[in-house]
Amino acid sequence: MRFTDKTCIVTGGGSGIGKATCLQLAREGGRVIVADLDLASAQATVDAIDGAGGNAIAAQANVGDSGAVQAVVAKAVSTYGAVAVIVNDAAMMTFTPILDIAEADFFKVLTVNLGSAFFFAKYGAQHMPAGGAIVNVSSVHAFATTPNVVPYASSKGAIQAFTRGFALEMQSRGIRVNAVAPGAVDTRMLRDNPNVKSGVEKLEGPIGKPEDLAAAICFLASDDARFINGATLLVDGGRLAQLP
Repeated sequence: MRFTDKTCIVTGGGSGIGKATCLQLAREGGRVIVADLDLASAQATVDAIDGAGGNAIAAQANVGDSGAVQAVVAKAVSTYGAVAVIVNDAAMMTFTPILDIAEADFFKVLTVNLGSAFFFAKYGAQHMPAGGAIVNVSSVHAFATTPNVVPYASSKGAIQAFTRGFALEMQSRGIRVNAVAPGAVDTRMLRDNPNVKSGVEKLEGPIGKPEDLAAAICFLASDDARFINGATLLVDGGRLAQLP
């Protein structure tokens, strides 16, 4: 029970990797704040945790909004106390070429995907004791990508740089900051991806389950990974190891 009585915030906790991570943290004793833009989805995750004897609350949040993030952190602290784990999983994608994308849409992706990690770092780490851990979710698109997803790929590459730098800033406080880079994972984001549907992005090799990523995230968030800091763990089933 690696997370017994530890307060854990997970964004995007209403579905996919975020939901699987919430369930895993709760199974291991964590008190989970399930943050999601869709409150009904967040509550469904909470209901699943409660039904299994765990402890969780739902929080509706647009993670690209500073005030909303601060409200989630305040709710976590007022309900459970100091925050031990933050998992930044919430993300969005667009599928428009750079020459055609609206400026607002480009920066919205960056704000939701990268800005949210900044907001939770700035306002969440203040409430983390030594031994706390932050896990950011990057992507294989940070290493190799496809046309028409430049904002997403850019944000995920930036997540890795942010993770390295913030890890150094938090080292003296005993707080670790790491990232995971998922490959193809069986989630709604993958199934709804028009590049995948059209064949522009080819899914060669195994497709992971959300639980595969949850296992990696929970490892990095736990004391088992106490000597890992500023790292990005590639969790892609060997996708990037394969020659085209």
